Amino acid sequence: MSGINEFIDNEVKSNDVVLFLKGTPQFPQCGFSGQVVQILDYLGIDYKGINVLADAEIRQGIKDYSNWPTIPQLYIKGEFLGGCDIVREMFQAGELQTHLEQQGIAVRGAA
Repeated sequence: MSGINEFIDNEVKSNDVVLFLKGTPQFPQCGFSGQVVQILDYLGIDYKGINVLADAEIRQGIKDYSNWPTIPQLYIKGEFLGGCDIVREMFQAGELQTHLEQQGIAVRGAA
């Protein structure tokens, strides 16, 4: 395992929710990253954002790690959930909220 793979693996496994995105949660640099940030913020989720634009090695490394070609990428409890389309569809169907709660992650406005 390369150094970048170990870094990504550690981040994914040591944080309950990790979002690899273009930009930061405070200032997303692409629309897809921005949509996932909006969803997580709306749900009141505490998460770690990792800016792939700050390091080309991370940007390529996360694609190799997940075998998924696009950014953003959302990880919950060490598991790759998906990118923007998957997260948005799960959110709209209520599945994202259920999945988070099943993982023991508090969601704002949940019953």
